[in-house]
Amino acid sequence: MNAHERTPSVPPAIRPVFDLVVRLTDAVCRSHLNEEYAELSQELAAVLARKRPSPLLQGTPEVWACGITYAIGAVNFLFDPAQRPHLEARALCKVFGVSASSGSRRSAQIMGLLRLIPLDPRWCTRSNLANNPLAWMIEVNGLLMDARMAPREVQRDAYRRGLIPFMPE
Repeated sequence: MNAHERTPSVPPAIRPVFDLVVRLTDAVCRSHLNEEYAELSQELAAVLARKRPSPLLQGTPEVWACGITYAIGAVNFLFDPAQRPHLEARALCKVFGVSASSGSRRSAQIMGLLRLIPLDPRWCTRSNLANNPLAWMIEVNGLLMDARMAPREVQRDAYRRGLIPFMPE
């Protein structure tokens, strides 16, 4: 779904700041990354906008936009040259017009606040999700297992319950 086809629910008082942050993340993601990053950045901005009190009200929209995209990048290994897309952390901060230390600090704040981790299935790009082992771990009879190795009926049940992102082939 295109990020502009939906309007996330955010409090009216935060909407102007949210819209500005999303315009910034959209522009950078579409010119330097991809649509998946734009969508995840918008979703993350909406989560932050709904927090009470919203942290988006403190600081500049440029630093928030950079921190949001930086956090999504950290989850998806954007800074690893072997990944596609790839962008160095300093370069990401530069395109937002913020210092590398400001972008990094804001990202760390977001990751701590929302307990984000590398390969976090909630914030993983669709293209990385199929190979993300964290997205496929389920508990069956008290044991952790990779749902891709489970019998089809267990996979269907796990998918129905929202425990795995899609039915594996």
